[in-house]
Amino acid sequence: MVLNLLLFALPCRGAFLGNIPQTTLQIAKDAGYNQNLNTPASKIVRVGIGTNNFASYEWNCAQIYGTGEFELYNNKNYINTYDSDNVIKISMVGNIFVLKDAEDNVIEKVSGPIIFKTDFGFLGVKGLKRAGQDAIYRGQLELVPAAKSGKFHIVNSLELEEYLKGVVPNEMPVSFGLEALKAQSVAARNYVLSPRVKANPNYDVVDSVASQVYFGANTEKELSNRAVNETSGIVALYGWDLILAQYSSTAGGYSESYENAFSDPITKKFPADPKPYLVAKPDYDETRPLNTEEAAAKFYKSKPKSFDVKSSYYRWEREWNGQEIQDAVQANIAAQSAAGFVKPAVQKGETIGIIKEIKVLRRGDSGKIMELKIITDSGDFVVQKELVIRRLFTNHGKALPSANVVFEQEYNENGDLIYIKAYGGGFGHGVGMSQYGAGFMGKELGKSFDEILKHYYSGITLATEPKILSLKIGQDKIVNNFFTKNGKAVLVVDNKYKMDYIDAVINNVDEKIEFDTTARYNQIDLSKYLRRGMNTVTFFYPVTQGGNKAVRMYIELAGE
Repeated sequence: MVLNLLLFALPCRGAFLGNIPQTTLQIAKDAGYNQNLNTPASKIVRVGIGTNNFASYEWNCAQIYGTGEFELYNNKNYINTYDSDNVIKISMVGNIFVLKDAEDNVIEKVSGPIIFKTDFGFLGVKGLKRAGQDAIYRGQLELVPAAKSGKFHIVNSLELEEYLKGVVPNEMPVSFGLEALKAQSVAARNYVLSPRVKANPNYDVVDSVASQVYFGANTEKELSNRAVNETSGIVALYGWDLILAQYSSTAGGYSESYENAFSDPITKKFPADPKPYLVAKPDYDETRPLNTEEAAAKFYKSKPKSFDVKSSYYRWEREWNGQEIQDAVQANIAAQSAAGFVKPAVQKGETIGIIKEIKVLRRGDSGKIMELKIITDSGDFVVQKELVIRRLFTNHGKALPSANVVFEQEYNENGDLIYIKAYGGGFGHGVGMSQYGAGFMGKELGKSFDEILKHYYSGITLATEPKILSLKIGQDKIVNNFFTKNGKAVLVVDNKYKMDYIDAVINNVDEKIEFDTTARYNQIDLSKYLRRGMNTVTFFYPVTQGGNKAVRMYIELAGE
């Protein structure tokens, strides 16, 4: 319903025009919210740009250009405007940037950071290639001094939704279809919004597989851009928290529980503590757990029906003769010991003895090896964790595609190990979403992106990012800019402090959202206010509620 007119008066923000009360929308505009009220900008992401082949994230020189007219700044100080025929050459002497034009005339010598902006196209780094094309970027390019004298970082600063357009088609083939790409968009959005240690003090993430593959505007595709747009503002939640949206290329027909593949990132404990939304799950319910040798062998030596059948890594085989397996393990075990998951640890140059047997000690529900024993004539070595196992048993110099593997071993008449064959399935850690599986579910089974996500991530909610609304500056307004295919959504509220109502502007219409104060958690259907497609819902803290209250809230998609 349309709101009664309410006061929204904060100190130094006029809430009245004479004695006439104003609507929430007008008050918000008068309070300085006009710019972002209708089309709010999304979160800004700072991406460290690597050199070709990602050899380094420190630069000693670069040439920046624009595909259209662009502006050059030293920090906030404007230097000049250039057209697309110009290239700005940047080098560093000590901690000072030296800026030259295309004719090598010195423009400025400044401490920076150097900022390039354009409203007429994209910005590029001359000579930098991504996916075989010139690397060009939305947003700003910032050159920031690195810790090492004479070096600087190139940082692409841009809005989250624009960043995702350069990520999604590089993390998933667009041939997988719209719904899979939408699932990938949500997973990628979760990744960058989840709390993390910054890749560097100057940027949040990098543009390689060390974070997410981000190749910029030249690699964008129409279908993947649509996928980003049609999931705009939506994340995956478990309870009130963003999930860790793990994904890999191919699960092999059965995804694995988080704790069975990963160690604790801080304590290095393995198995890690469980994550209730990352639990092992077969593609089809009739598949029983594969945590025994017999069950794993039966599954990975065959090709049962699966969402992953179109992946070339759905099933694979590897083989070694006795000397090859000896050489592979000996070459890799010291490096893998350094990670702390080989016991006893093996030092560089130390020999392990002749391998007699590879014995699997523990498997996860997907059949993924969690722990195995290498039995040698000099002693036994226990190896844990899927990535360590994959990197230990290299074949022709390459790690195993996954640890969903069954070993067959042959011996000669003297009992010597002379041959090992590995039967495996999947590519990657196999936790969370299988990208090939998502493609199959969307295109072959007709599943929507939310059905895909809810298959791979148990018990999740698809919603806007949870926020706190209070009188505190910075929390007194929440802007939700999100897409809903069917125009249906529910406001979920944690009303611990018993607020009576909040003010809202929903798609430019004033509303009053009233709460049931007898219940801590409220669910309020917003569907009658929403439209199919993009919606902007802005909540304001009403000062009539006093300054000692707050609510926590998110908007959940309904019936997508």
